[in-house]
Amino acid sequence: MGDVKKQPHVDYDPFEHREVEKPNSDVRSTANLIKASLGTGILAGPLAFSNAGWGVGLIGTLFIGFLCTHCIHILVKTSRGCCKIEKKPLLDYAQTCRSVFANGPKSVRRFAGAASIFAEFALLSTYVGVCCIYTVLISDSIKQLVDHYVPSVTIPVEYYCLILLLPLCVLCQIRYLKFLAVFSMIANVLLVATYAICLYYIFGGGISFVDKKVAGDPARYPAFISTVIFAMEGIGVVMPVENSMKKPQNFLGFPSVLVVAMSTIVFLYSTLGLFGYFRYGDVLRGTITLNLPTEEWPAIFAKIFIALSIFFTYPLQFYVVIDIFTKYTKHHIKENYQKMAQVVARTVGVTCCVGIGIALPLLEQIINIVGAIFYSILGLVIPAIVETVFRWNDLGKFKWILWKNVLILLFGLGSLVSGCTVTIMDIIQVLKQKTE
Repeated sequence: MGDVKKQPHVDYDPFEHREVEKPNSDVRSTANLIKASLGTGILAGPLAFSNAGWGVGLIGTLFIGFLCTHCIHILVKTSRGCCKIEKKPLLDYAQTCRSVFANGPKSVRRFAGAASIFAEFALLSTYVGVCCIYTVLISDSIKQLVDHYVPSVTIPVEYYCLILLLPLCVLCQIRYLKFLAVFSMIANVLLVATYAICLYYIFGGGISFVDKKVAGDPARYPAFISTVIFAMEGIGVVMPVENSMKKPQNFLGFPSVLVVAMSTIVFLYSTLGLFGYFRYGDVLRGTITLNLPTEEWPAIFAKIFIALSIFFTYPLQFYVVIDIFTKYTKHHIKENYQKMAQVVARTVGVTCCVGIGIALPLLEQIINIVGAIFYSILGLVIPAIVETVFRWNDLGKFKWILWKNVLILLFGLGSLVSGCTVTIMDIIQVLKQKTE
């Protein structure tokens, strides 16, 4: 494949040259990383387990959790290596992809620009999808409460999405991760409270193991994998979080921000998924909070808490979208118009996300599509490729790094194709039922 450009400069320490305007502590960085991955994903855990069966679901969750953590690790490690080569203090996700190819074997250097554009497009598409999911989830939760307590008001979920447009536009005007971390902490507290209430109903309502499947229908495994990948992955926020840390060297290692965050995510997801499936079986809806009763106060608080939690998390997910916009437009907009451009761009961006949510308010299916297509590409396929290219001259004994990444690549592509196929068939079936 040709020679790789010179290896990283050991004398250049990117951490010493970073100048972050408002750096985050390890605790805040951990909170941002946890919140970026949790939310709708963890609450869809029981439904994922119903697709896979509790035995396959538990083993699959642990495996995918380990795989996602490993892919984040190799992406960040590769990015730091690229920083040393280019003598830059930090690189974002797309810049890392460009740098890997630009400094890689001669035969792939011409793809550097395409790699960067592809990564940006995948990031943008992923987090637009996530924002759409959040819009629909909040709207579903509000609609369920209004339908029960104000039965005279019966409006479609699409109208609730529209009502959310203004408050979301206002909230997304917050620009710095340091301030978003405060909302992340509040959202985490609300999410933990929702998690506790869900466990209260799970264990308080009687759990039956008799009719629960150890292994589900293999045809539904792709839907399970897509949902778990969606729940585990927050890879688009990883580089902004690591780049904005006061002590970025604490992001990797053991113990570290990454290990603590991902261990917490895997534990919460597997426990709620397992016991939620034992409690509600195969009658689960898109998220477990929608299965809770609407006439009891703890359940009402759970629905309110999750709506608020997702609402406060929305600007963190939208941060990735607006960050891409800012990167490509900042140098073309005059200094005195920068603030106005940000306000307009954020308003238009949120409006587009809400508009897509209105057009396709199918929560479970959107989660599976985003997990299958975009998170598989961002969280599995791209990290495997960039590490392989970056370490082409040093792939380890028997080239084990190459074979390991080939397996990750095949798993990611397999999840993408099978997950898309199953989800599209589900969407067609749902739309067909609506028209009958």
